[in-house]
Amino acid sequence: TNRVVTFDLPRPSCYAHFRYSMSTHQERARHGSRDKARNVTAGLPRLPPIPSPPSSSQLRSSRVFSDSPLHRYRQSTHARGLVANVVKERAAMAMKQTAYINRLQRDDGPVPAYPSTMMSRERRVRENYEFLKKRVREAPVTPMMPSVWDHVVARIAASLTAVPRAAELMQQIKEEAESDYESSLRKFMVAQVLKKPNVRGVSQDDVSRDKTGLDFSTAWRPRYLSARAFIKAHLNIVHPTMSLVLALCQKNSSLLLVDLRDTRSKGPIECENLRNTAIVECEKTCKRLMDSWFPEVASVFYENKSLGKINAVSFYEAVDTLVSNQLKDLVTRSFMAWIALFDDAHTIPVFKLQLVLDEDQMHFYPSLDELENVITSVVSVITNSLQAVPKMHGWITTGEATGYVDVTTEKTLLDMSLKHLIEQVRKNLKEPKQHLESYGNCKFLVNGEADDSVSSFLDKGHTLQEYIQEIDKFKSVYWEVASLPTMVYFNMVELNCRDLKDGLVKRSLEIVDRLLSHLAALHRAENERVCSDYVALKTRALTEPADSHAIMDLIDHMEKARKELVPALTKNVEESHSRLLYLLEVYTFRMEEVELNKAVLQWPKQILPIFDENELIIEKAKRRGEDALMKRRENIMLDIEKCARRVDEFSEYSDPDSMFQYCKDVQQVQKRLADIQDLVATVNKEEELFGVEVSTFSDIEQIQLRVEPYQKLFTITLKWQRSEKKWMDGGFLDLDAEQVEAEVDEFWREFFKILKVFQQQQKAKEKERGPKSVRRSIAQSGADEEEEESGSLAAMRICNSVQDQIKEFKTHLPVISTLCNPGIRPRHWQKMSEIIGFDLTPDMGTSLRKVLRYDLAPHMDEFESISAGASKEFSLEKAMTKMEDDWEMVEFNTTLYRDTGVSILSAIDEIQTTLDDQIVKTQTMRGSPFIKPFEVQMKAWEERLLEMQETLDEWLKVQMQWLYLEPIFSSEDIMQQMPEEGRLFQQVDRHWKEIMKYTVKDPKVLKATSMPGLHRKLIDSSELLDKINKGLNQYLEKKRLFFPRFFFLSNDEMLEILSETKDPSRVQPHLKKCFEGIGKLEFTDNLDITAMFSSEGEKVVLSQSISTSAARGAVEKWLLEVQDTMLSSVHDVMMVSAEAYSVEPRTDWVCEWPGQVVLNVSQIFWTREVHEAIGSGPQGLKDYHKKLTHQLDDIVELVRGKLSKQNRITLGALVTIDVHARDVVEDMIEKGVSKDNDFQWLCQLRYYWEENNCIVRITNAEVKYGYEYLGNTGRLVITPLTDRCYRTLVGAFHLNLNGAPEGPAGTGKTETVKDLAKALAIQCVVFNCSDGLDYLAMGKFFKGLASAGAWACFDEFNRIELEVLSVIAQQILSIQRAVQANLKRFIFEGTEIDLNAQCYVCITMNPGYAGRSELPDNLKVLFRTVAMMVPDYAMIGEIMLYSCGFVDARNLSVKIVTTYRLCSEQLSSQFHYDYGMRAVKAVLAAAGNLKLKFPTEKEDLLLLRSIMDVNLPKFLSHDIPLFQGIISDLFPGVQLPNPDYDIFLDAARRVCDQENLQPTEFFLQKLIQMWEMMIVRHGFMLVGEPFAGKTKVLQVLAGLLTLLAEEGTFEEATKVEYRVINPKAITMGQLFGQFDAVSHEWTDGVVANTFREFASAQNENRKWVVFDGPVDTLWIESMNTVLDDNKKLCLMSGEIIQMSASMSLIFETMDLSQASPATVSRCGMIYAEPSSLGWRPLLKSWLVMLPDSLQGDHRVLIEALIDWLVDPLLLFVRKQLREIVPTSDSNLVSSLLKLFEIMMKEDEENPLDQKYMKPWITVCLPVSVN
Repeated sequence: TNRVVTFDLPRPSCYAHFRYSMSTHQERARHGSRDKARNVTAGLPRLPPIPSPPSSSQLRSSRVFSDSPLHRYRQSTHARGLVANVVKERAAMAMKQTAYINRLQRDDGPVPAYPSTMMSRERRVRENYEFLKKRVREAPVTPMMPSVWDHVVARIAASLTAVPRAAELMQQIKEEAESDYESSLRKFMVAQVLKKPNVRGVSQDDVSRDKTGLDFSTAWRPRYLSARAFIKAHLNIVHPTMSLVLALCQKNSSLLLVDLRDTRSKGPIECENLRNTAIVECEKTCKRLMDSWFPEVASVFYENKSLGKINAVSFYEAVDTLVSNQLKDLVTRSFMAWIALFDDAHTIPVFKLQLVLDEDQMHFYPSLDELENVITSVVSVITNSLQAVPKMHGWITTGEATGYVDVTTEKTLLDMSLKHLIEQVRKNLKEPKQHLESYGNCKFLVNGEADDSVSSFLDKGHTLQEYIQEIDKFKSVYWEVASLPTMVYFNMVELNCRDLKDGLVKRSLEIVDRLLSHLAALHRAENERVCSDYVALKTRALTEPADSHAIMDLIDHMEKARKELVPALTKNVEESHSRLLYLLEVYTFRMEEVELNKAVLQWPKQILPIFDENELIIEKAKRRGEDALMKRRENIMLDIEKCARRVDEFSEYSDPDSMFQYCKDVQQVQKRLADIQDLVATVNKEEELFGVEVSTFSDIEQIQLRVEPYQKLFTITLKWQRSEKKWMDGGFLDLDAEQVEAEVDEFWREFFKILKVFQQQQKAKEKERGPKSVRRSIAQSGADEEEEESGSLAAMRICNSVQDQIKEFKTHLPVISTLCNPGIRPRHWQKMSEIIGFDLTPDMGTSLRKVLRYDLAPHMDEFESISAGASKEFSLEKAMTKMEDDWEMVEFNTTLYRDTGVSILSAIDEIQTTLDDQIVKTQTMRGSPFIKPFEVQMKAWEERLLEMQETLDEWLKVQMQWLYLEPIFSSEDIMQQMPEEGRLFQQVDRHWKEIMKYTVKDPKVLKATSMPGLHRKLIDSSELLDKINKGLNQYLEKKRLFFPRFFFLSNDEMLEILSETKDPSRVQPHLKKCFEGIGKLEFTDNLDITAMFSSEGEKVVLSQSISTSAARGAVEKWLLEVQDTMLSSVHDVMMVSAEAYSVEPRTDWVCEWPGQVVLNVSQIFWTREVHEAIGSGPQGLKDYHKKLTHQLDDIVELVRGKLSKQNRITLGALVTIDVHARDVVEDMIEKGVSKDNDFQWLCQLRYYWEENNCIVRITNAEVKYGYEYLGNTGRLVITPLTDRCYRTLVGAFHLNLNGAPEGPAGTGKTETVKDLAKALAIQCVVFNCSDGLDYLAMGKFFKGLASAGAWACFDEFNRIELEVLSVIAQQILSIQRAVQANLKRFIFEGTEIDLNAQCYVCITMNPGYAGRSELPDNLKVLFRTVAMMVPDYAMIGEIMLYSCGFVDARNLSVKIVTTYRLCSEQLSSQFHYDYGMRAVKAVLAAAGNLKLKFPTEKEDLLLLRSIMDVNLPKFLSHDIPLFQGIISDLFPGVQLPNPDYDIFLDAARRVCDQENLQPTEFFLQKLIQMWEMMIVRHGFMLVGEPFAGKTKVLQVLAGLLTLLAEEGTFEEATKVEYRVINPKAITMGQLFGQFDAVSHEWTDGVVANTFREFASAQNENRKWVVFDGPVDTLWIESMNTVLDDNKKLCLMSGEIIQMSASMSLIFETMDLSQASPATVSRCGMIYAEPSSLGWRPLLKSWLVMLPDSLQGDHRVLIEALIDWLVDPLLLFVRKQLREIVPTSDSNLVSSLLKLFEIMMKEDEENPLDQKYMKPWITVCLPVSVN
């Protein structure tokens, strides 16, 4: 038995392949020849097997395995010996088995031996097949086309091609693919050519084929010889005539159809000439060939006599083929020669081109496309030639063409040639194109911009200088064009630019002429206007005035002309002169224009004598007017005397029956006095004009005073007479007792006042009569006294007479009040009639005079009792009627709801209030004893009101639920997913639409609520809506269980996401709510997801695409797939990045990978390298420390350079991590760490890559890396306090406990938890707890944590109420126990949910703050606490400054810490002062921004600017000098330059002017401070007393930013939108939102709605949420997570609203006495003091608002009086008085101004006399200021 044992060499995977082959004796006998052949080849060396290409995983692990102990063991001598022994043992066993089998198969006789020369048929067939197969395989094959490889590469994922070694691996794969392709092709050739025989021994790798190919099983030699003879006899190409034809063809081997090689030497040519030349030359050559060469070829066959024995058809086909090939070669040679000309700069033809100007464009003529077409057309001309060469056989036999030889050029060759030609042509046309671009400055002349610009220029007014600049602009274009060359020569083009230049010059000159013509026309029109004004002035000046009015007008006009008109005209003349000087140089004037110019220039001298003549005219007119004035004065005196005598006559009027005539007489006198006053005013003006003493005519006022009492007496007497007549004789039923009584009392008072006036006049006369009687005679005295007494006594007698009548009438008032009661009904008249004994019921003829005759006095008491009862009944009836009438006017306010076309109720608060009031009033009225007459009506009305109330309550309840559900069920997707609930909602929706349609038709409340069946429909709808809500909650719960991250979303947010089943891309706005790091996803056209983007714009390609269509509308399915793919993609990118880390420079590597991957991989290698350094001895750590320092320096160098935003964020975080890594190594060196298990090393956060996964360890705890994509964000500076917190939290997680950092505000509790989650790549949800949270909301949150495996950080956890905390303890405990039991699913709150053991709960607390609860004991034991008290400010500052690119970071950080320490020690203590970590961070952020903006500026200057900008705004005025002293000591000699805010301040002043505000220095400073604060803080507070300008600062800043954004002059400015909320005007539930106590339905608050609106807005406008009101812990603590770096508003519904980058929170408050340190530390502060603003800006703005009549001198006087008096009075109030209610100076001045304004309101329309100003000030000052 022959045994051959072969084994392959070990492969890279280190396992041996053993191959055993055994042959029995019978096999060797049957195939002896084959054994012999094998024995022959046995001595040849055996080649090792071809190893298979290594897999990607082997490539990744090869480096690691080559260094492994397992590999070294397998290569050892001992291992090879063991392998050899195994081989020998198995070979011996195989030999024994073979011997045993041979004994069993022994034959009876020996096997006959065959001769060695004998070969069986099967062997011959096999050997023949192998021989032929070898020959076929050796035949040449076509290599794989490049397009095939391109197709393969296109299907490789982009993430794989981004690998650093991708090029090398792709080349290996390409070589392997090409090898496989060639091998497969050779096998295919064998299969196609040879037919596989059905014999043994044939290679089994040959594929079986059908019966095609060569059958080699029979002898082939005879057939071969026969075929050879046949071919020799019939192969026409070897015929002797063929060689003759070929020789004739070779004669023309150098011939070209078109020879254009000397084209360049002939000079530039036209394009059309080239085309024509090519066509002509080609036709000539073709004709020459057909006339000479073709007949010569044909003659060969005419003369040859040996052609008779051949097959003519096939022979001449061969001839035609030969001729065709030769002609094709000629054509190809011809166009290739043409193309070759363009490859050489010395042979390329030169073409003539022109640059021409059309209407609206500059272009080449002919165009470059036409030139290209002409050049390529030469090739077309050549290839289309020789298409009519006849076939030889037909031509010889018939003399005519029976067919044509094929001269078609191969398409591939032609296309490639044309492509090359076009490339060369376009390459040579680049320079002409560039030259055309040099005319780019002239495009505006061509495209119409210049005409539009000039038209726009001419439409507006401009100065001469602006015209000159505009004209010079076009002139400069003219000179620029003229200076350009006319002929330009390029390698392939001679470019003529004359047409273009002439056109541009012409257009520029036309525009210049247009401007000059317009300027000349403007000049002419202005001159005509000036001349016209001068002429008008001259005409007016020389016109004699007709009267005094005309004189006054003329004087005023001339004075105004002297002061205003003439200087203005003189200025116009000067401007005209300037224009004339310019136009004389560039414009030609017509003769009439020259005369006009001359006249204008002469007018200033000609107008001066006109004024002198005017003065003479006025003097003459004055003399004439004085005489007329004296006559008018005398007439006025006569009229006054007449009026006085007429008034004296009034004293004799005493007849009561003549009162009507008396009133008319008084009115006539008063009218005459008014006319006299008008004449006096006219005369006084003329007196002033003529310089005469002004007449006073004081008698007029005296006469008016004398007339006034008589006018009142006569008027009121006449009125009394008429009223008394109406009351006594008018209709009795028409009397209103109350009105009559009131009017009687009024008459009595009026007559009393008038009587008193006349009595005073009488007393005054008696006093005057004493002295006069001495000078008069006794007789005269007696007569005068009697006359005067009769005058006064007549009026007094009238008063006394009327008073007596009034007294008498008053006695009738009880009868009127009793019997004229409007409440008396027929039943009351019946009672009174029974009492008096006759029918007392009044009729239409009854009057008071008649009733008084009945003598009712004895029965009045009984009548009064009946009347009183009637009054009570009437009041009740009237109240009920009024209630019913009130409802007649009350209507429901309805508004259309969105685009549904359905109306809803709105603004029903007043209706509800009215309804409640009337129900109470109705129930009160029913208890009255006087209700009996209409008790039934009152009861029915009460029932109606109660029914309305129940209906309205149910109505509002249904509306609220309908409004919530309508948007949900209007989505077809939701309807499909919830068909039953959808059907119920459609039923409710139908009822609702019917109700609202009825209501809109008649919106009156009474009518609408009386709709039949309304109440029942509403109750049924409410029940159905409850069922729908229940089903909806169950549906959402199911979705949350499928995709646990939905637990962190509110119901509304979930429904918005789930409703987008048709367009997954519309889920983009909600992605960040589910995935913290994903801002958006990249969708393909077929809505597949291929990549994810962070909010910062970082892109990460997914390892596999996600098909959203496969989810079939189930959003939660593809979101779950996004989650899984996100984790795997981060893992894959991290793995590939780790491979690239060791082969690429680190400075390049950090910029090529996502930020999260860079940080993680860097820490993995740091951990590995630290282990290696520790293992290499004490020097290893020192060397590694140097390496880390060098790496850090490289990264910092990158930071200081120009970087993209993404790379800057990544490198900033990397610097933070690298500094910590360096410091850790330095600390280990100092403490002498020499072992891997040293605690100093174990206590660090270490990253390991094990089993294709990242593991994170700290101390003895181990955590799997989460691979959650977190985006490209910064990292927290790691201090010893941070390390301790890490160890505690991870240790607690390892023990299945939870963590609880505690400490004061600003110590980094929440940020440390978040950063640890970032370090472990785990989703961390931060939630701000409030006292309104209940166990249901927390339970939903815990479900999400347990199912999603997320971390949660509950900020301000101890704000939750104690009862809720106890339940939360049980909830957390159930999760912990499930984790400890390693359960996959568990029951939580009655629901079975999945459990992800990665879940973790952290709580942060501020112990000792107001409103905080003490944690119950059962909750405390579930947490490990860690105290966080004082961060290392200096270390944090140093590292953050270092990461921003600062060199001297250490010294600068010390200065920051020292600044705040000294401020806390030396400055005053204020509620809004904070010097904690957040204040330090604000300074660092500002410094980083400045460093980025001014990278070369001095660092101490940048830091000083940051400290000043952040801190100065919050200091009180008395603290600012101390602060500046501290700064000057820490930064000696550093002077801050003034920042450039000119554009900003200019806009601020314009806005202040629009708003009537005063841009004082203090106000502008606060604007700048607020703007700078807004850049570094997203939340800040404006603190200060009233009248400090806080609100106006906000409004002006919003206005100026909007203004600057519209103008585009300030880069950072954008439009501003803001909402103002008063947080203390509403309840906490109305502010943030609340759950319904019964249904647990959530209702959004004002803040929630505002936040959501601003956060979801897609525009770039700045959005401010302004809280104007007191700040206290009750509401501000709920916004802690909004104000810190989380920027999230956490609502009790579970919704978390992320602030957008454009949002800002602004708090406007008086002080922060009720705010906690946690709030103060989170906000920037700007303090505004009223004393710094002062009260004078209020005064200035108030003065501007005065009416026009009070401007001028009045305004000056008012301002002077207030300036003079206010300051001393304010000083007196502050120093000498004690205020019960504290006030500010501005407040007191504001009161003064308002009082003063009230005083002036009465005379607003008339000019005021300045004599009243001082008394008014005197009155207002004590009332307001004192």
